[in-house]
Amino acid sequence: MGLLNPLPKIPSLKSIWRNWLISQSPRRTLVQWSIADRTALLMVCLLIAIISSYKLLAVPDLKPSDLATFDAIAPDNAQVIDSAALQQKRSDLIPRTSVQVIDTKASQKLKETLIDQLYELEQVARSNDSDRLGPVNLTKRERQWITSQSVQNRSKWREEIINASEKMLSQGLIKTLAHDQLEKSSSRQLSSLAGENPAKTLGSKLITNAFHGKSNLRHDPSRSQKLLEELITKQGIPKIEVKKGDLITRKGEVITQKRYDVLDYFGLISRSPRPLEWFWSFTEAMTSCFVLLMLMRREKPSLKSKHALLALSLLLIAQIAKDWFGAAISPLQILVPPTLLLSQGIGTISALGWLSIGSLLWPVPVSGIGEGRLLIATLTASLIAFQGGRMRNRAQILQIAVLIPSSALLLEWILLKTGITPLNSSWGKLAPNSETLITEALVLGVMLMITILLLPILENAFGLLTRARLMELADQERPLLRRLSREAPGTFEHTLMICSLAEEGARSIGADVDLIRTGGLYHDIGKLHAPEWFIENQEDGNNPHDELDDPYSSADILQAHVDEGLKLAKRHRLPSPIADFIPEHQGTLKMGFFLHKAREIDPTVSENYFRYQGPIPRSQETAILMLADGCEASLRTLDLKATEQEASLNIRRIIESRKDDGQLLDSSLSRAEIELIINAFINVWKRMRHRRIKYPVHTKKTIMQS
Repeated sequence: MGLLNPLPKIPSLKSIWRNWLISQSPRRTLVQWSIADRTALLMVCLLIAIISSYKLLAVPDLKPSDLATFDAIAPDNAQVIDSAALQQKRSDLIPRTSVQVIDTKASQKLKETLIDQLYELEQVARSNDSDRLGPVNLTKRERQWITSQSVQNRSKWREEIINASEKMLSQGLIKTLAHDQLEKSSSRQLSSLAGENPAKTLGSKLITNAFHGKSNLRHDPSRSQKLLEELITKQGIPKIEVKKGDLITRKGEVITQKRYDVLDYFGLISRSPRPLEWFWSFTEAMTSCFVLLMLMRREKPSLKSKHALLALSLLLIAQIAKDWFGAAISPLQILVPPTLLLSQGIGTISALGWLSIGSLLWPVPVSGIGEGRLLIATLTASLIAFQGGRMRNRAQILQIAVLIPSSALLLEWILLKTGITPLNSSWGKLAPNSETLITEALVLGVMLMITILLLPILENAFGLLTRARLMELADQERPLLRRLSREAPGTFEHTLMICSLAEEGARSIGADVDLIRTGGLYHDIGKLHAPEWFIENQEDGNNPHDELDDPYSSADILQAHVDEGLKLAKRHRLPSPIADFIPEHQGTLKMGFFLHKAREIDPTVSENYFRYQGPIPRSQETAILMLADGCEASLRTLDLKATEQEASLNIRRIIESRKDDGQLLDSSLSRAEIELIINAFINVWKRMRHRRIKYPVHTKKTIMQS
């Protein structure tokens, strides 16, 4: 009996991801993200999933100003409370139903203020100083009276004043009562002091001074609410009369407050928790976020966590805008600007992936916002995604801000005016007028302009590298490149030759030509630190390394041009994808000449000391530049009569040596791509060595004879 075949092993998610990643290339090295970065991305994904699904957890699935997702007909006759009219009536009645009560704490405080003034007046009475300042301005008659009274009379007078003040406080004080009215009221409370004698006028002054501009009343919410409800009941609660069979709302129409009240009355607004639907919605959003990250890392294995964070943050903002504004915001305004930003800064595939997920995670069904509007928004954003990565200067991007809104406006107008969409469709029911469409186009144009203005800021904040930025950095009039051409002319010419080879190699395999051109221009800027130590800058034939006669020091000088180049890149704020060309174009190559000299002195010396510190190329572009750097010098040495086969063998020998040395392990270059690069290098070499017509040289004598 034969052995049973083992069950096939179920591949893990990690292995599926790895196999999919390397489906077109022999190896794709991913930039590893730290635990903190992964946690931050996971938190943003959770927020997106929560925003996309929270309405399914005991939150009304519709609200006023949303678009109806279904046709609703009244199932019975009803009298529905008109909440909008009721709220308006409440607002009108609130000023008339504010009930105030006596605040005992405020009353006690006012009473203590009066007692303090009486105490100050007692100090005046006991003082022999006739000019002593009192709590109120005293007339001569009042001052004579207060000082002439005995202690017992003054005590009795104070009690009269306190009793009068308590009566006034029990009736309530308002802040806005006029001074003379308050003084007259206090004078009446002191009626036991007959006539206009100083005792009465002075007591009235003291009470008025203590109470004026103050209140001992406070608002009583419960009594006010009770009075409000009594008035509303007395005047009648506004209601909406609904008859059986009445159309409450059509699919695609805006839900007004009245329609919402009727829908809610008949139980057509769902508030009960729907855990299963919530789970699927939450899972859909989380899965979409992970798919977006996979697409972005598939397009750019060197994707940094902050780039992924930018894309997810834009998706989170879009979800919040959809939920907050509802039908008031257009799909064009939500989908187009982020797509432009991502296509410029990351790539077309990432932008299309974001667009797809942004459209998929719409809070309401597609038909609820109009098939036409979402379709136009998707087509417009797709066009921007394809063109955004190809736009090579700011002027082209600015044109987008004018052309795209105008084109979208024209398409929407055609849909409305030509009758392509039937009236019974949700687009036809929505039927925005021309003024609405023009406003929408203008808002989109403004948002695109703001996006374009923010691009340079986002480039620096998130390390984005747009085409326009690459073109600006490749301008040979920039100070750093001008300095290279002036102080190290040999290195600059060598750089231009390498760029020609590298560009053609990148173009042959579909790599980023703009990136490799710009990175190639800056790859040797570290030689500005000591240009005379590099042979291409030595004009008189004197080599400082010969005088130094120390292979170890010479190796340090060669490594220094990488280290100094990184310092210059940081000082001049070169983007990291450009700065990566500086160490990676050398990788961990051996400094063969100086290693050989060192072994002549000590055969046991380790070659590790005579290797660049790396890292090895981690992208196709830096690998191509390494190959171009090695082949350029070798192709220069070929004789003018050298054949194409000789050039090919020369290039292959150098590339094979780089490959055998492990320099291309992380570059993702396949064997077929390397063959295309070799052919591209040969074509450039042919152009470099093309022959010119030799013109005859006429001497002066020959010219005179002719």
